[in-house]
Amino acid sequence: MSSRDAPADPAWRPLYRAGAAAAGLAVLLYAAALVIVAVTSPPPTSGGELVLAFVHAHRTVYIVRQLLWLVPSLLLMVVFLALAVAVRHRGRGFAAIAGLVAVTSWAVSFAWPTTGDGALAMVVLSDKFAAASTSPQRAPFVAGAELLIALNDVPAVIGLLQTLGLLMISLLMRRGPFAAGLARLGIATGTVGVLSELLRPVLGWAYAGYGVLLFIWLGWVAAALWRRAAHEP
Repeated sequence: MSSRDAPADPAWRPLYRAGAAAAGLAVLLYAAALVIVAVTSPPPTSGGELVLAFVHAHRTVYIVRQLLWLVPSLLLMVVFLALAVAVRHRGRGFAAIAGLVAVTSWAVSFAWPTTGDGALAMVVLSDKFAAASTSPQRAPFVAGAELLIALNDVPAVIGLLQTLGLLMISLLMRRGPFAAGLARLGIATGTVGVLSELLRPVLGWAYAGYGVLLFIWLGWVAAALWRRAAHEP
């Protein structure tokens, strides 16, 4: 048996196909988010009142932007679960830990109040801000907006765990059953991701370098998982 061939188990074929579809869809959603970011006016990066006024004036586009950054987290839970199962024969204990870290970190994204590009909670605050008629009534909503703005720029433990999970899975992938190039790209993506999350407040647009690597890696993973499903009897 080749070092890259794990024992076949047809029971996992649906999971591999679901993982492949989820990875491909995540890439499409992220690409759509980037297009919207490129063709629409960016929200202010400071000033609670300015941000709330902007969100209220561009409510629909702002909501779409946030959803396009958030929904892929659900898809990536499926992707990393499929990958953890696929590499389980290369180290069951390590694969279980890597899968737990990766899947849980993407799941917790739904509990974190910001997306890195804003926050859905900002929409609620903007509605309440617009309905208020006096400065004292608006003050709590402005304070809430300032907090969300600050959280967007803070290195989040969730983001660090997401990149760490990717790195751990990729280290197992070096031994199969996927191409060595995919494993190397995953290791590079995970390493750059960890550093990018730690240095996020000072990187600015350079943080997008991690995003580009992640898109390429996910596209390759989609194809690899689909082939993996096809090879199951």
